[in-house]
Amino acid sequence: MIDKQLILQRANEWTKEPFDEEIRRAVRRLIEEDTDELIESFYKDLEFGTGGMRGIMGVGTNRMNKYTIGKNTQGLANYLKAQFPGKDLSVAVNYDVRHNSKEFARLVADVLSANGIKVYLFKEFRPTPELSFAVRYLKTDAGIVLTASHNPPEYNGYKVYWNDGAQVVPPHDKGIVEAIKKVDFKDIKFNADESLIEYVGEELDNAFIKAAIAHATFGAKKRDNIRILFTSLHGTSITIMPRAMKEAGFTDFHIVEEQAEPNGDFPTVKSPNPEEPAAFEMALKKADEIQADMILATDPDADRIAVAVRDLNGKMVLLNGNQTMAVMDQYLIEKEKQYKRLTGKEFIASTIVSTDLIMDIGKQNNVIVKRSLTGFKWIAKLIRDYEGKLRFIGGGEESFGYMVGDFVRDKDSITSGLLAAEIASEMKHKNSSFFEYLLDIYRQNKLYKEHLVALVKKGLEGKAEIDEMMVRFRNNPPEEIDGEKVVRIEDYLKSQIRDTQTGHTRPIEEIPSSNVLIYYTENNTKVALRPSGTEPKIKFYISVNTDLNTYGEFEEKDRQLTAKINRIVKELGIDG
Repeated sequence: MIDKQLILQRANEWTKEPFDEEIRRAVRRLIEEDTDELIESFYKDLEFGTGGMRGIMGVGTNRMNKYTIGKNTQGLANYLKAQFPGKDLSVAVNYDVRHNSKEFARLVADVLSANGIKVYLFKEFRPTPELSFAVRYLKTDAGIVLTASHNPPEYNGYKVYWNDGAQVVPPHDKGIVEAIKKVDFKDIKFNADESLIEYVGEELDNAFIKAAIAHATFGAKKRDNIRILFTSLHGTSITIMPRAMKEAGFTDFHIVEEQAEPNGDFPTVKSPNPEEPAAFEMALKKADEIQADMILATDPDADRIAVAVRDLNGKMVLLNGNQTMAVMDQYLIEKEKQYKRLTGKEFIASTIVSTDLIMDIGKQNNVIVKRSLTGFKWIAKLIRDYEGKLRFIGGGEESFGYMVGDFVRDKDSITSGLLAAEIASEMKHKNSSFFEYLLDIYRQNKLYKEHLVALVKKGLEGKAEIDEMMVRFRNNPPEEIDGEKVVRIEDYLKSQIRDTQTGHTRPIEEIPSSNVLIYYTENNTKVALRPSGTEPKIKFYISVNTDLNTYGEFEEKDRQLTAKINRIVKELGIDG
């Protein structure tokens, strides 16, 4: 129930000091007009989710603006001082191409320096993984990047990294939130200490590119045998990827020039999300014009990579994140074997909603597989948890994120892009292809096909609808999916796995509680559902599988799995 009186009271506070006159005027206008925008702007405080704080830019407690960002930064400064008493603190700050990102980054630097904290501020926008690298390279106590990833242009965001270069996880995420709650807007220190702000750029770029190439390339083969087409979708990767590719030896490298301009409006695409096939329209057309072997695309902050390659018929096809991850995992494991580095104490990682093919790859190669909640901060946490015990090879998630080794502790499109190119180059040297390598993985295990349905439910009413949907599926789980008995239900909110045949339950260990439900059938069909932590969506992840014996069977088997997925979508009532 919306308490309009409370919302009005909260809004009125923003018409007084310490808020500046520009903010006051904007809030007074909202109050006078009494619009839905007033409710959306003030009905709650903008919160941290799986990817930090992300929201629409504007005035109010539920918007990204000078004061909500300032409050978060003041809270973080207070928390850092409490965690490291007496230490000379430092924080790296980066930003993307979005509207206000540069100004917000400077604002963050001002507040941190005003609190006596040294700030390494990027001179220009750079890929998010370079921020993670910078935290480790500069040995800072934390990192902050201003980005809303692939969200629409009206959004911006704020992600916090800890001293290992990974996004904050418990207990620090909750500790930071509690510290933020204690900050009053009048307590924010906005007056910068310029002596504590140092701009960084070229040295970091050089070190990051050198490390990325070292982790993503193997052997001494010439790498000019494949033609790569690259699009940055108007984002930050244009500053690093072309140079990294050239220095690695991928000289037959081409750019979709129409999408090379960094632009927060993302003018040539409906959504700058490499998961969306529509974002590839321009690249696909140009790929055929120049006869490219591969397309690489990154999202605006360049932490996610999308790969398109030619299939058995020579047609350019967009691989999903599960497929790319499986190829990279298998290839890295094979290289570990080749260089005799496998000792039995290595692991690959993925998430609970990603393809189970990763479990098969690990089992077949006698490599440990660790799974986490959705969000790369949880994969990075696995690396930290097992540091000194197990060595991380690589890992990813279905939403086009992948991380090679642990020199960066977040998904990294630059290193992953280099690795994808390396695999394509090596396969071509062997008279094979990236796509055939994927089919070989399916033949050795099973042919998996995954599909994501994301239902958008905006605003306060949308959140209530998502909550109700999760309750309904939790309290009334399906007994069958596409005629197959549901034999196991994993409820991560209850931290419990239930065998529906015996009624026996067992606890879910090592993975924190989260609002995720997963159903498994007798044929290992998998349906997972979870509300998004960064967008007004509820997501359904569907995975089906079958045997694949030959390349020639692929198209028919793939059609069968697609039909199965379509039946499941309709059966669950999520077909719109």
